Amino acid sequence: MKKISRRSFLAAAAVSAAALALTACGGSASTASSAAASSVAASSEAASTSAAAAELTTVEAGKLTMATYATFPPYEMTTDAGTIEGIDVDTAQAIAEKLGLELQIDDMDFDAALLSVQQGKADIAMAGITVTDERMAVMSFSDSYATGIQSVIVPEGSDIASVDDLAGKKIGTTGYLYCSDDFGEDAVVAYDNGLTAVQALNNGQVDAVVIDNEPAKAYVESNPGLKILDTSYAEEDYAIGMNKSNTALLEAVNAALEELKADGTLQAIVDKYIKAE
Repeated sequence: MKKISRRSFLAAAAVSAAALALTACGGSASTASSAAASSVAASSEAASTSAAAAELTTVEAGKLTMATYATFPPYEMTTDAGTIEGIDVDTAQAIAEKLGLELQIDDMDFDAALLSVQQGKADIAMAGITVTDERMAVMSFSDSYATGIQSVIVPEGSDIASVDDLAGKKIGTTGYLYCSDDFGEDAVVAYDNGLTAVQALNNGQVDAVVIDNEPAKAYVESNPGLKILDTSYAEEDYAIGMNKSNTALLEAVNAALEELKADGTLQAIVDKYIKAE
């Protein structure tokens, strides 16, 4: 996934100079050597990702273009000020910084976001995207960076008390594949976003809504009379979609994700948006 660049050579040279300075100031040669070795290791790890980025081909030079659908809090959402924020946005920003690129966000419909990377109009797609065989046939996917829990929203007083009770009910969802496989296509109504699905639930057009747990909690909080079942419907891993032909980008993104997981950045991003109960 990685190549050595001129940048890594400069980092190593700087470390060597630091080691000499330590010895001159009275540090032992062994201490200086140990410090230099640690610094070289850290520098090499950081340089490896940026070195890979130096050979990347992106839609726009110097930028990492992210296609998203900003209606999926807390992964992506539009603030009152009109900016887009969330777990996916912060993760993409951290990846872009690792790769030495400027993040550019393009907001569009979910299906358009997937098509955007397939057609080479965006570098990455992040919108709480789950990996399916159908999508893998036309896109590449990174390693997973987050796990989502699919929860069930029902009205207070509903006779739906568990996932098993969904049989024979009309289900609104943004995760059409899961529910249609389990309960049949006739029982499922697909919606573009959770807000529309919840509005349909409030209007009595569906009996329950199945969406990601974090958006579900936000919708229930702002819609009195609704509740989330105690048992979850499913768990799914989220990954970053990319064009199948851009293997260099896939490798660079995976290398960046590995570093972000190792240094705790990814967990800090999740903790920022999802507070412990």
